[in-house]
Amino acid sequence: MSGRGKGGKGLGKAGPLRHRKVIRDSIYGITKPAIRRLARRGGVFRLNGMIYEEMRSVLKAFLEPVLRIAITYTEYARRKTVIASDVIQALNWTGYPLYGF
Repeated sequence: MSGRGKGGKGLGKAGPLRHRKVIRDSIYGITKPAIRRLARRGGVFRLNGMIYEEMRSVLKAFLEPVLRIAITYTEYARRKTVIASDVIQALNWTGYPLYGF
């Protein structure tokens, strides 16, 4: 440890500064207030407490195939960023066309 001062590891030895979010818990990023806002937009006045878990599972089941197809479009174009047209094409492919975008 000569020449590095007290307690230092040296350049490139410190490890990652950030940690990636655990994927299995990312569905809980859709919070209870976010689900309430979606329901309000759909015209719902009152929500049962059991609806939040059910809503997360339904949303996950809807998004998984759309995102899988969108990522396929992105990889085919040799890009690392999913753009809006990838998602629009994926929605069209799954049977949910989105117009005017």
